Amino acid sequence: MPEPSRPRPATARGAHAALALTLLLALALAVPAWAAPAVRIGYLQSDIHHLACWVALEKGLYQAEGVKVEVAGAFKAGPELMSAFSARALDLGYVGEAPATTAVANLAARVVVLAQVNTEGSALVVRKGSAVKSVADLQNRGAAVPGFSTVQDFLLRKALAQAKVDPQSVNIMVIKPPEMISALRTGQIEAFIAWQPHPAKAETMGVGQPLMDSGEIWKDHPCCVLACDENFLRERREEALGMVRAHLKANAFIAARPEEALAIGVKYTGMDEATVRLAMKRVKYTPELSVEGERDYVEFLNRLGYIKVGDVDAFMKSFLNSELLEQARGK
Repeated sequence: MPEPSRPRPATARGAHAALALTLLLALALAVPAWAAPAVRIGYLQSDIHHLACWVALEKGLYQAEGVKVEVAGAFKAGPELMSAFSARALDLGYVGEAPATTAVANLAARVVVLAQVNTEGSALVVRKGSAVKSVADLQNRGAAVPGFSTVQDFLLRKALAQAKVDPQSVNIMVIKPPEMISALRTGQIEAFIAWQPHPAKAETMGVGQPLMDSGEIWKDHPCCVLACDENFLRERREEALGMVRAHLKANAFIAARPEEALAIGVKYTGMDEATVRLAMKRVKYTPELSVEGERDYVEFLNRLGYIKVGDVDAFMKSFLNSELLEQARGK
């Protein structure tokens, strides 16, 4: 009868366990960055402000930084995109500064701003041939915004305040930008304010005419930002840094190769070249964060009652994070 096998000495078992652990660690370290989950990004549908995102996608700038991305959504307005952050369905997003500020101040989402996307780039449009010749003429008329707490809602209310018009005297309603031109043409509304290229499209279609560009309401106002989920930034900081680097490169591409950027804008907006060209002339692309601009947002949104922020400086310090922007530039 064969001799029964004897148990291995404890030292041998320990040596095998140590070897197995070493092999597992080596395999873990050998896993490439591409094996990590894709970074989930979002932007607003047909919003030419977000051209830098589209350039980065089309030109492989995210991949060049070693970051795998997937588009998790093209949203109709900023509050919808911020809801996706709240549901933990996004890691980074291109979104208006006002809805991002509102969501964070109201504890609906936990994000920080890593970079600016653009300044200006919206317009208040009235029906072609309209009797509305000034903001004051909007009293007792309907005007559409993409959503409450959006940058455009903020701008309309700021314009009304400058004209000493009570916003309660204007029928402010929410209509998503893709439907605004139709509502203007049929007389459902007398005016709308939206991000480009929707105002430009109203012009090229012969339906509307600009009453005020947003830069006339608030010169060089910050508009959209690159927002990042706090947990993502903490757990995957290097990928967040790569996204910021790609954003910088995309901004440089837009400045250096505007015709190629225009073609990308046409592709992602689905609008004609003349409309997109006109729209791009009215947008200022920049990654530079505006601290004073954010202060204006917080203080005005406080006055409107959309948010309640006691210590504005403390809020801004936690909300605006320029560290990665400075690191990406080698500062």
